[in-house]
Amino acid sequence: MNLTVNLTGTNSQTNSKTKAVVLIPARFASSRLPGKPLLEIDGKPMICWVAERAMEARNVSRVIVATDDERIVDVVRSAGFEAVMTRADHSSGTDRIAEVAQTLDDADIIVNLQGDEPLISGLTIERAVEASNDESVGIVTTWESIETAVDVLNPDVVKVVVDSSDLALYFSRSPVPYPREAVRKHVTLENALRNEPGLLGQFRKHTGLYVYRKAVLLEFTSWPQSELERGECLEQLRALERGVKIKVIEAATPSIGVDTKEDLERVRASIQKEHLEFAVERFKSLL
Repeated sequence: MNLTVNLTGTNSQTNSKTKAVVLIPARFASSRLPGKPLLEIDGKPMICWVAERAMEARNVSRVIVATDDERIVDVVRSAGFEAVMTRADHSSGTDRIAEVAQTLDDADIIVNLQGDEPLISGLTIERAVEASNDESVGIVTTWESIETAVDVLNPDVVKVVVDSSDLALYFSRSPVPYPREAVRKHVTLENALRNEPGLLGQFRKHTGLYVYRKAVLLEFTSWPQSELERGECLEQLRALERGVKIKVIEAATPSIGVDTKEDLERVRASIQKEHLEFAVERFKSLL
C-alpha cells in the first residue's frame, strides 16, 4: 500500500458515518511504577480515569482497554468499561492496539490513548478525531506549550516542529527549532532561554495522543523500525520517513502523563483540586 499516494489529493470533508474507536493500551509491568494502570487516584484506578475521560469525547463510538493482564481486565470490566486481552509479546502499545483494531470491522478511525493519561481532556480527543476527517492526513497528534527552560532541555520531553499547515516536519528529544542567533548571543541555550523568556514560545511539547486512519495504523505496524526512529526512540518518525502526513493540533487543556511517582502525586493533587472546586461551586449554587 503506497500511503504517500493514497493519502494525498483528497478534499477535506466531515463524514458523519465515520466511526472512531478509542483503544487504550495498558500493561501491568513498568520499570518505574509497577502495576501503573491500577494505581489508585482519588479512590479509582488510573486506567479507569483514562477510560472515563475518553468516554467524554462525543464523537467516538467505543472505548476499549487493550491489555495482556487479567488483573487489568477484571478491574476495567468491573467498573463498567470494555477490555480485551491481547498477546503478551508486543513491543509497543501501538502494536497492541493494532491487534485489536484488526478485529474492528466497523471502525474507520482508531484513537491511541495512553493508559497513563488520567487528565486527558475529552475535548482534546474530540478535536483530534475531527481533524482526522481530512483524508489527506494519515495521523493526527497533539501538542502543548512548553512553559520552562528545563522542559526545553529535557530529552524526555519530546519537541515537535510543524509547517504553516500544522503538519509535522520533525519530532525530536533535542531542542528544536534551535535558536542559533540567540545562543550565539548568550553563549549557551540555557542562558538564551533564561535571558530571553520569549524564546519558549517557539517550542511545542508533543503529547502522546494519536488518531490513525485504520489502514494507516495497520500498515504502520507492519513496517520495520527506521533509522531515525531508532536514533531518537520515537516511533512516529517511522511514519514521517514513509511519507505519511501527520497533523499536529493544540491540546484543549494541559495533561500530565504518569511516568514517575512525582507525576502520580501531581495528578492526584490536580484531581483533588478539581473535586474541591466543583464542591465549592455547587455549594455556592445552593446558597
